[in-house]
Amino acid sequence: MTATVLSPPVPEDRTSSLPLRLLLAPAGTAPALLDGAWWPRSRDLMAELPSLTAFLDPLWGRITHVTVNPTFWPVIPRKVPVKGHVVGVGWFKEEQDPHKLLLLSYTTGRWDLLVIPPETGPATAARLMTEAADPFGTLTASGLMGAAEQRRIAADADSALISVWDSEGGHGARLPTSHSPARVVASVPDTPEGN
Repeated sequence: MTATVLSPPVPEDRTSSLPLRLLLAPAGTAPALLDGAWWPRSRDLMAELPSLTAFLDPLWGRITHVTVNPTFWPVIPRKVPVKGHVVGVGWFKEEQDPHKLLLLSYTTGRWDLLVIPPETGPATAARLMTEAADPFGTLTASGLMGAAEQRRIAADADSALISVWDSEGGHGARLPTSHSPARVVASVPDTPEGN
């Protein structure tokens, strides 16, 4: 099941009428470390959870509880009203990956979603969503975020090297035609010294 992935939200528009930014692993695939990824528009659980759980209820059974790690959520409400019911919200600091959202359905089971930070760029978010929804994925939520950070650092380093190269005349620089590279000639005696 796939939900819509859109460009970054307009900051003042935080309504639930906007399409979800969610990608789920294909139905019927073997269990993986993650069941997909969610890219919320903000870090406000009261604003973000209703549309997520309302979308998932028909697919996974009524979502009754959600847990998060408080590292990236400034306020964690105890309950969030959703169409026709209330979802309990809990948190685990040490026991739960800070980049993961755990969803529980009373009758069906449990699902783990990577939570992509709202400020993430669209290209990085799309890559993370695809990786998290891969049924053969082997990275945890924090593992995926760490790999994305390493890619960003490598891209920044490459960009900096290219900038330095260009600023120092590397890209199109040529040796002046009037100077040729120095040539060193060494003579090695054929016979030992003194003979």
